[in-house]
Amino acid sequence: MTLPQSFGAGGWRARIAALEADEAAKLAHRARTAPLFAHAYAFHLNFRFGGMLPSDLLAHAAAHGLSGVQIHVEDGEAASLAAMTPPELAAFGAEARRLGLAVHVETSSTEAWDLERAVAIAHAVGAVAMRCYPRHEGRVSTVIAHAIENLRGLETLDPQRRLRFTLEQHEDLTSTELVGILKAVDNPRLGLLFDFGNMVNAGETPLQALQTQAPWLREAHVKDCHVLPDRGGWAHRACRSGEGDLPMQALLVELLLLGAEKPQIEAFGLEEEEDYYAPALRFPDGEPDPLIPARTASFTDPGAGELPERLRREREAALRQLHVVSAMLDDIATTAERQRPAP
Repeated sequence: MTLPQSFGAGGWRARIAALEADEAAKLAHRARTAPLFAHAYAFHLNFRFGGMLPSDLLAHAAAHGLSGVQIHVEDGEAASLAAMTPPELAAFGAEARRLGLAVHVETSSTEAWDLERAVAIAHAVGAVAMRCYPRHEGRVSTVIAHAIENLRGLETLDPQRRLRFTLEQHEDLTSTELVGILKAVDNPRLGLLFDFGNMVNAGETPLQALQTQAPWLREAHVKDCHVLPDRGGWAHRACRSGEGDLPMQALLVELLLLGAEKPQIEAFGLEEEEDYYAPALRFPDGEPDPLIPARTASFTDPGAGELPERLRREREAALRQLHVVSAMLDDIATTAERQRPAP
């Protein structure tokens, strides 16, 4: 099955060439100053099997000049933020502040109890943002209604408005459905997080999804994947950045251009996910209100090979992604800087 053309490179150089000089200058500046964050999922297997700690993610981000970290409350399992005592959470937050790193906390649910736990942890570590996504079993209409009901509780959980919240497209709901949730919740501190690949499982292409979500986008997860036909829909298998089917540079250009006076995207999480697999969840010939099956939070199978080698490869892939994405941003900036004002 041939991929739709909109999975391709996206003509990003032509897009830049068509910009007015002031827009090109804005793009160049934003590409050179993009807020890159270390994402814990890039070290998913090391957190599960290699003894990696949340503090190690802080050290990695600081060592490589990143702006902050995006970390799930359960990364590290017995050593995770969710398992820490109040003094340990305070110490994690203090170390982040000492290193000059912003902390964004994530959870894989919009259940009321999970949101309450994640917000409490975010407050305890001094985080500035919290991400969630619906992971309900049921008809799409039920999933949407349940998410709206629970997300309306964010206002009560964060009465001092210390946090920004993002809702991520996570393989089941379409962009239009996510926008509908935000409009129904009507919380100005709730926006969307754009994942570079998760829309394909809902039957959308990356640039199409970005266009629909654009006014509500606040953060991004940067990754690449191979898009695979699956029962008439699309699955994705994550791969090393720059080696998959996603138009990464085109997506970066469009995300960087969002926001008139200041950048709209406040964090680009480096979420390398090599070998992560997600099946199709929405289908072109599906019923109007399809059933979303029960599913776990994201995980990657370490495979049948030697675990130490797999853990080493994951660490190398995370560092490689930083270099690849930085090179993409430099190429975008250099291309935009060639746009000079007309004499």
